[in-house]
Amino acid sequence: MASNYNRKSASSGSRRAPSPSRATPVRAGSRPRTGFARAGAGRASDARVPSRASGYRAVPGGRAPGAASRSPLSSVRVGDLDRIERAQRAQRTYRRRLVRVGAAALVLLALAVGGVAVYFSSLFTIESVSVKGVEHLTAEDMQNMAGVPAGTTLLRVDAAGIRDNLLKNAWVQDVSVNRVFPDTLELAVTERTIEAVVEVPAENAGTTNVWAIASDGMWLMPIPDQDSEAGRRTSPKVYEDAASVLRITDVPYGTKPEIGAYCTDANVNNALDIVSGMTTELAGRVTAVKATETESTTLTIKDGPDIVFGTADDIREKERVCLAIMEEHPDGVSYINVRTVDRPTWRAL
Repeated sequence: MASNYNRKSASSGSRRAPSPSRATPVRAGSRPRTGFARAGAGRASDARVPSRASGYRAVPGGRAPGAASRSPLSSVRVGDLDRIERAQRAQRTYRRRLVRVGAAALVLLALAVGGVAVYFSSLFTIESVSVKGVEHLTAEDMQNMAGVPAGTTLLRVDAAGIRDNLLKNAWVQDVSVNRVFPDTLELAVTERTIEAVVEVPAENAGTTNVWAIASDGMWLMPIPDQDSEAGRRTSPKVYEDAASVLRITDVPYGTKPEIGAYCTDANVNNALDIVSGMTTELAGRVTAVKATETESTTLTIKDGPDIVFGTADDIREKERVCLAIMEEHPDGVSYINVRTVDRPTWRAL
């Protein structure tokens, strides 16, 4: 009995009252139950911390000691950093590009202003006109046809208009107008050549006029008598060429040539096609073509027979047949007809 009582007393005495200096821990966000003073009551921004007397003391500003030295933390994703860096790079590139574009625009503006000033100035005034490639025309003729106004500069000259003026001449097949700085305009001409001379009946049908015609069928000019006044003004090259080409004779009455116009007479055109289409040695022996009518077009051969050639069809085959007939008859033939090439006829001497 006594021992039980002593044990109970001993266990009761071993329980100690809580020390006033030891505060019961307070969880963050909970309110203290007892023994705490609310310093600075009514100030919502003050924080309370434990104190020796009242258990808590107020801290102005609502921060606990040591809180002022802590910097706020923030987080940035790696992808955001890459995007920011790319944006900054793009902005720098854009600024550099703007600077380059602005500099180029200034240069172009300066060049444009300078170009306009030079264009309307008297620089590069044309002092001479040179002519190349003419034989049947004279340089003076070409200069007069070009019609370059006095005081015109190489920059302001109407090259296209000059070219159009020159192409109106029947002899001029093509021409290029070149600027040779500082003061020369060059006319580079490609002339037509005489393919044949055509004896065209005059209006009274009693005489003929001799006309030069080009290979493309354009009438070039009537050829005057060389001893006449007009002949003395004509280039000697015209007479030289006229003497070396074949003559188209017996042209039907009513053919009306015109300088710079293309021939519309079927008989004359057929004769031209035959001569220009021949490729064998026979071509060099043809001295004249009678163009009375297409089907009976006749070639006059030097030291050979007349050849009734007909139309300008199967030209090479007709040439071959003619040469074969003449080779088979070394004593000569006086007449060959190849209008129908697969049924030729001839007359031997």
